[in-house]
Amino acid sequence: MNNTLRAALAAVALSTSALASAQTTLLNVSYDVAREFYKDINVAFAASYKKSTGKDIKVDQSHAGSSAQARAVADGLEADVVTFNTTTDVQFLADKGVVAADWTKRFPNNAAPTTSTMLFLVRNGNPKGIKDWDDLIKPGVQVVVVNPKTGGNGRYAYLAAWGHIRAKGGTDEQAAEFVSKLYKNVPVLARGGRDATGTFLQRNIGDLLITFESEVVSVNNEFGAGKVDAIHPSISIVAENPVAIVERTVNKKGSAVDAKAYLDFLYSPEGQEIAAKHNIRPRNEAVLKKYATAFKPIKLFSVEQYFGSLAEAQKVHFNDGGQFDKIYTVGK
Repeated sequence: MNNTLRAALAAVALSTSALASAQTTLLNVSYDVAREFYKDINVAFAASYKKSTGKDIKVDQSHAGSSAQARAVADGLEADVVTFNTTTDVQFLADKGVVAADWTKRFPNNAAPTTSTMLFLVRNGNPKGIKDWDDLIKPGVQVVVVNPKTGGNGRYAYLAAWGHIRAKGGTDEQAAEFVSKLYKNVPVLARGGRDATGTFLQRNIGDLLITFESEVVSVNNEFGAGKVDAIHPSISIVAENPVAIVERTVNKKGSAVDAKAYLDFLYSPEGQEIAAKHNIRPRNEAVLKKYATAFKPIKLFSVEQYFGSLAEAQKVHFNDGGQFDKIYTVGK
């Protein structure tokens, strides 16, 4: 090989290397049942970002129970952004200085571009005739639910069950009694939302699954339509999906601008449309109206109405020695 050819090949290799290094890679650390949603978001965002900036960008994903993910990031997992399903998991990182202290003010709607709610998935034909919360405590009904210690899915399910008693005019004591009966009907606590779905459909455990509204689309896509029926209870909880930039990582990588653009994309009409297609409730009123048939009318209450805040609920119900530990220990 002559020197001229060697030089030419070296130049090509250098050019290829420079091109590869020019591509920015972000890591989105997210909750368990959002993987299909973010897979679509990532493709759409990369195309949009390339068109608007000329830059190539790739977004990698990491999914597990929301709280487990928050702990992983706190322990050093180098996420550029976190997209969780409970504010307490983001606040946990803010308290450790990993995300900004004022993270709720960095993006619209208290940094929650989408919401969801909790409903029931039952086996096709609804053989146990489950219609509302009170059916979940009947003898012989097995309920699959996420452990509220490891996933936001589980915390919202617990709070929705508790809050439905309060919404009917019941006391906290009556709510505690109801939730205690419900968890006596829980054969196993799942680690995260997707683990719960697998327990219900692959291991064939339980008569119903309490999960996010968005999981209906994922189940139909993965297991085929007609495997489950979605039951909307008379009342449920508003579940916000908060997002934040991980300052520790972006300051180290220099990826703050890219990370912000990624989270901004979630609020764009295109991002909101993708959310709606995955049965995740968009904040954009025009998009929500467009997909009105996908989101059945359901009476919703906020966390603040009965629990003060998710942070307060965490202290009272989910911290070690809290109400859940008392209920579940007694229940089992």
